[in-house]
Amino acid sequence: MSRLADIPLSVLDLAPITRDGTAADTFRHSVDLAQQTERLGYNRYWLAEHHNIDGIASAATSVLIGHIAGATSRLRIGSGGIMLPNHPPLAIAEQFGTLATLYPDRIDLGLGRAPGSDGITMQAMRRDPRAGVNDFPDRLDELRRYLGDTVPGQRIRAIPGEGTHVPIWLLGSSGYSAQLAARLGLPFAFAGQFAPGYMNEALHLYREGFQPGVLDKPHAMIGIPLVAADNDAYAHYLATTQQQKFLNLIRGKSTRTLPPTDHMDWSPQEAGMVRQNLGAAVVGGPESIRQQLDELLEVTGADEILVNTDCYDHADRVRSYEILAGIQRDAG
Repeated sequence: MSRLADIPLSVLDLAPITRDGTAADTFRHSVDLAQQTERLGYNRYWLAEHHNIDGIASAATSVLIGHIAGATSRLRIGSGGIMLPNHPPLAIAEQFGTLATLYPDRIDLGLGRAPGSDGITMQAMRRDPRAGVNDFPDRLDELRRYLGDTVPGQRIRAIPGEGTHVPIWLLGSSGYSAQLAARLGLPFAFAGQFAPGYMNEALHLYREGFQPGVLDKPHAMIGIPLVAADNDAYAHYLATTQQQKFLNLIRGKSTRTLPPTDHMDWSPQEAGMVRQNLGAAVVGGPESIRQQLDELLEVTGADEILVNTDCYDHADRVRSYEILAGIQRDAG
């Protein structure tokens, strides 16, 4: 039996805005995708914080998490992730404490230390770009205190928030967050959906350095781009949408989601850069997807897979998640 049969599958929704669409369209599609993947048995549905990016609609991440949680009943809804250096820990504790109070045992708080924006946007958010991220462990510790049980003499409290113990994950694309998560005994998610190059080393550091804390044993989730279709040819055609997005990111152009194309107009250097970003991408028909996922699980030993599917047509996106759920069901 394939190991895929026992691996929880989760969804990373980057709330993409299409070339001809609006943020309102994106939100409707996100609700529908969450409801469809809940029906299919997916485990989590995460959204990510990005700012000043015209192709992503999840800037107010906690608001959108609440909207999705209210439209579903079982899925764990969370952040993949909140960029903690952008925010006072107290504010995040209050936001996610509110979410956890409204939707008990269904909210995850994934945290990253990148800005999720450029320098000008950081200044607009009143974040000093010179401050860096060296205080991330202190911010994390402060946030965990606010979400934990109140202690005698505590003068600052997150209300709501205190006592909710919202599950915290550390996210990263390098060894830093992997080692911090290991030291604190927290679950770790690797951002292979855009920076797969360091995946195996980060997972090794996480497992090697793990000390029991919140968890008794390590739990590693890997984020991957995945496009499934009824056959290989159509899947690779659909995958040109995500290739165009990374190409336009490299070129400094709009990252709105574009229709698939029969011809990628890129230089060899650009093609190499895009393929490097999408090095963990899993693309194909059902049998190809199964084989690629079996190989990925064999290499990484991942405990959970966080899937980001980027298609221009919402129906193709939903179909990809349907095919993946069917592959897992058949693997059992």
